[in-house]
Amino acid sequence: MRSKTTVTVRLPGSALPVPIEDAQRLLAQRISGETGMGAIAGRFLRTLGSHGAECAPRDLDRLGRVAADLITACLAGHHDGAGDRTGGEPPAGPDPRGSLERIDTFIDHNLSDPGLTPQTIADRHHISVRRLHLMFQDRGESVAATIRRRRLEHCHADLARPALLARPIHAVAARWGFGSAAVFSRAFREAYGISPTERRAQARAADRPHPDTP
Repeated sequence: MRSKTTVTVRLPGSALPVPIEDAQRLLAQRISGETGMGAIAGRFLRTLGSHGAECAPRDLDRLGRVAADLITACLAGHHDGAGDRTGGEPPAGPDPRGSLERIDTFIDHNLSDPGLTPQTIADRHHISVRRLHLMFQDRGESVAATIRRRRLEHCHADLARPALLARPIHAVAARWGFGSAAVFSRAFREAYGISPTERRAQARAADRPHPDTP
């Protein structure tokens, strides 16, 4: 008989895609790990439990974010199904593209605000955080991951701009909403495989005039 392995995952309440009271009710019930998102999340967590010790700390950070995204997507999906049965809030409409375009524009215009979060985005657009997460599900990227990626893309570009080569790296990061230089540096390396300092050095080398060849 195959022994069972238990994997425990802790998530802050702010990361949950549903109100914490609803999450507690969902987690008090058995969520099937045989089909759908439950199967995907369950298999990933079992693999992580079996092979996580073999991974480097940097890789574990990435895998932890993937695990969190899978779990929140699974909870959001089950919460949506419960809402359909109990008359709760309905899911996002069948074609929410117009709303997503407005949300994308809002995110782009507010990347410099360190307080930009799924909650503030939902509040600004008069929807629940749960609905916001559901709208992003088909993209394969969470709301928080979208914000982080777009901030990093702007930083990556600014670090190579000739006009900004004298600007301190921490100032470039702060301009795009990173409140911590250490968090920014770690996220940048994970995204691009080099540090912000190395990116800046590459840009300076490319901007340096080359001597004329004889």
